[in-house]
Amino acid sequence: MLGPRAAPRTTRRALGRHAAGPAFAVEQSLAEWEPWGGESAAAPRITLDTVQPLGVNVGRRSRSSAHESRAARGCRVLILLPPSETKRPGGIEGTRLDLAALSFPELTPQRRALVEALRVGARDEAATMTALKLGPTQAGEVRRNRSIRTSPVMPAIDRYDGVLFDALDAATLTPAQRAFAGRHVAISSAAFGLTGALDPLPAYRLSHDSRLPGMRLGAIWREPLTKLLASTTGLILDLRSEAYAALGPVPDRPNALYVRVVSEDGSGRRRALNHFNKAGKGAFVRRMLEAGRVHECAESLLAWAEDSGCGCSGAPSAELDLVV
Repeated sequence: MLGPRAAPRTTRRALGRHAAGPAFAVEQSLAEWEPWGGESAAAPRITLDTVQPLGVNVGRRSRSSAHESRAARGCRVLILLPPSETKRPGGIEGTRLDLAALSFPELTPQRRALVEALRVGARDEAATMTALKLGPTQAGEVRRNRSIRTSPVMPAIDRYDGVLFDALDAATLTPAQRAFAGRHVAISSAAFGLTGALDPLPAYRLSHDSRLPGMRLGAIWREPLTKLLASTTGLILDLRSEAYAALGPVPDRPNALYVRVVSEDGSGRRRALNHFNKAGKGAFVRRMLEAGRVHECAESLLAWAEDSGCGCSGAPSAELDLVV
């Protein structure tokens, strides 16, 4: 069962005068940017934590980057997280969205189409609020979409807010732990499909059940995400919600596992959790990042979970139970 962390907390450090909310322990470096895949050359690029998230170089790129990304995808373990509805505001001063800096570059055409649809659609505030199922006090979300291409960015793992990401507490990870997240954690997104944990993202609003004129998110994402995940040869741990898992199902194979968060009563009877499952997932991923171990198979993961008291159990097949 997951318990309190014993690791000491590191000091949080703010970046840039545009950073708001919790501070983010990342390094900023601005340099020349070379366009790739048709993106505007006016955008600066950033290097975060000086690592290559999920095998994708976020610095100077070539047209062979997609092939390099696919080759690097045999990273032996890939942890899939859901996004959050809420996003932290702000970002790193002097930056903006650069689709060429994101992991999984084969998703760029879909990302470009959705970003443009969000930006243009936000000109009609009333229609956008209806499409995104926003209430009367959430007009600021529409303004975020209107400036999605020009607002400052921050790493995805810091951008997302809410119960899961509060429990993960990325701002207090060490540089080595953040680097591990950059190599092994991917976060689902209705707007970007799937991104690396350290990919630089702006604040935006789009959910799995949002309705954009002439666009169905399921039709846009299901085929490319399914193909992308099928090309991943290592262990996949799917901690996404059912709705985001449906946008891009993991392959049907023994080392692609869905993690179900449950509680257990005194008789050993288990039941699935709703709201509290998010905190359990965040705490579990935090423990994995702190351990920094790469598990090549479910048996390795289960043995580690038992030794570390994480409460993860089950047959090493399609589904694992995380007891909280």
